[in-house]
Amino acid sequence: MISLIFEIACICAGILLAIAHLDQLDGESTFFLRVAEKLKPFNASIGFATLVIGILYLFKSGCLIFGIVGILCGLLLLPQQLSKVPGIGDSLFKFSNSLQAYKAIVGDIALILGVLGLFNMNPFC
Repeated sequence: MISLIFEIACICAGILLAIAHLDQLDGESTFFLRVAEKLKPFNASIGFATLVIGILYLFKSGCLIFGIVGILCGLLLLPQQLSKVPGIGDSLFKFSNSLQAYKAIVGDIALILGVLGLFNMNPFC
């Protein structure tokens, strides 16, 4: 059950993070833009789910790549919320801002891994 939640969260995070690439692939249609607009209010929930479950996946054998991608998605989706963490909030915020240049790439990877995971074709976990 937790893997299904994580895969759906990765797909949603991938759409939110890689909207620039997906919009170019979409052509005349605005399908991905409309989906991203519907997902935007759930940005924090999706980021929190990918971050927490990604940390859990680090401890599962053979799921290192899935865990790292989940953590990166969470960090990219939650920069404002991470700055409120006592003690390490400032460093998490700086790290999240340094990852912003790779936002679309991480989103593409999360989208691909999420779709592969839904079809039980994920070679990384």
